[in-house]
Amino acid sequence: QPVQPESPKADSGANIADDNKPSFGEMLSAAVTSKAATRTASQAQISQTQIIDIPFVTDGGVEFSAHAMRRVTSRNIDIHGGDLLSRLNKGVELAASKGSNDALVLVDNAAFVVSVRNNKVITTMSGEDMRGAAFTGIDSTVIM
Repeated sequence: QPVQPESPKADSGANIADDNKPSFGEMLSAAVTSKAATRTASQAQISQTQIIDIPFVTDGGVEFSAHAMRRVTSRNIDIHGGDLLSRLNKGVELAASKGSNDALVLVDNAAFVVSVRNNKVITTMSGEDMRGAAFTGIDSTVIM
């Protein structure tokens, strides 16, 4: 009997370890590289050091999606400066304690749309990008 090729498994969203998956750094580097290929050389000045310095998961805190990390980089949001990450984590904890599923967390001049259930930042905006923006699909807002 002929062997049938395996059909791709649907992503259940479960965190299952897969040794064949690329690391976050590899995924982010590939995303930045492919995005940079569409820009002029002067617009794509993201160094390897900047990519390595960006945390994917903060110390026991909120995780950043690849999309959110691209936004952090492209919008020059300094997540390493001061206590921004600490305040973001506290904001997510507060939203979770109130039963939020998806929250907008405002910290200084940055906005973070967070899946509270998954403890993951979905996207970010800086102050100048927020003017005239509408945030949808959230059930709460936390101002830190």
